[in-house]
Amino acid sequence: MFKLTSLNLNGIRSATTKGAEAWIAATAPDCICVQEIKAQAPDMAGRFEVLAGMKGYFHFAEKKGYSGVGVYTRHEPSEVIVGFDTEEFDAEGRYVETRFDTPGRKLSIISTYFPSGSSGELRQEAKFRFLAKMHTHLMNLKAERNFVLCGDINIAHQKEDLKNWRGNQKNSGFLPEERDWMTKLLHKTEITGGLVDVYRQLQPDTTDACYTWWSNRGQAYANNVGWRLDYHLATPAIAALARTESIYKGEKFSDHAPITIGYDMTL
Repeated sequence: MFKLTSLNLNGIRSATTKGAEAWIAATAPDCICVQEIKAQAPDMAGRFEVLAGMKGYFHFAEKKGYSGVGVYTRHEPSEVIVGFDTEEFDAEGRYVETRFDTPGRKLSIISTYFPSGSSGELRQEAKFRFLAKMHTHLMNLKAERNFVLCGDINIAHQKEDLKNWRGNQKNSGFLPEERDWMTKLLHKTEITGGLVDVYRQLQPDTTDACYTWWSNRGQAYANNVGWRLDYHLATPAIAALARTESIYKGEKFSDHAPITIGYDMTL
């Protein structure tokens, strides 16, 4: 079983002081995709290039203490792709793709961090630009290889994916345009879709149990007033291999919880 975890760290230094590294070592995933590293290469040197015995591959933001994604893996990639949009979003450190190709297979594990639009109209407009570019990128990628994209998508797709769906219909993360983007991406028959929300394939009906993010305001975590923002999005051939899923809430390393999927495959 290939165990793949995704976790928004909300700062790698902060998360490790809260026990994230020890948890990763204990659960021993084959690969973990991390987001919001909030560090640059010099900050990682000598400390975070390897985590719980796994080597990391990163895309750092140019802005200090901001964004940044990584893939830690026990297996040597055949290729690493850093960034997907040189025009605008690569400067923000939002995409790293590790390829594990063999003569008979093309397979990528991707860690990505979608922008949030909650800080205002300009960032929401940037988020829409990101979604458009990411859709094109994923369709092109799907045409040539299988992949699992893990990350903080910053979209709750359906009303079952957040506690207060009625009150959030005009808020970033649950806007109709964002949800439509996800619906299009997951459409089973249209050429502009074809990806699979792996968690929902395994758990189609969960509500309160599915949340992966909680606001730091009030008692959101204590009261489980959460959102499902963290996903495994896979091509159908890989999604068909998914067997187990878990969202770990036993400890709080970040404002996000790690989501792990077990796939019946090996690298």
